[in-house]
Amino acid sequence: MVSDGDCIAIFHSVHRVMKAEKILQGQQISFLLIPVPRQLSADCGMALRFSSAICQAVEDALNQAGLAIGELWLMENGKYRRLT
Repeated sequence: MVSDGDCIAIFHSVHRVMKAEKILQGQQISFLLIPVPRQLSADCGMALRFSSAICQAVEDALNQAGLAIGELWLMENGKYRRLT
């Protein structure tokens, strides 16, 4: 489900995930709504997956809307590395 080079954005509520989904759709930014991977934990159980190539665009779009990512992870060599 998650490949090397993918980022995972975790939010601390379902409401925030849904808000992020709406913001990114409005900006036509490509992402996928997924269950939080078992290796990671979250309060709401849902996360956004997107390419690391567009990570800055995702962060910028969400920050401009006043929505902070709770945790941001990058999959590298089959392991997750926390970015924030």
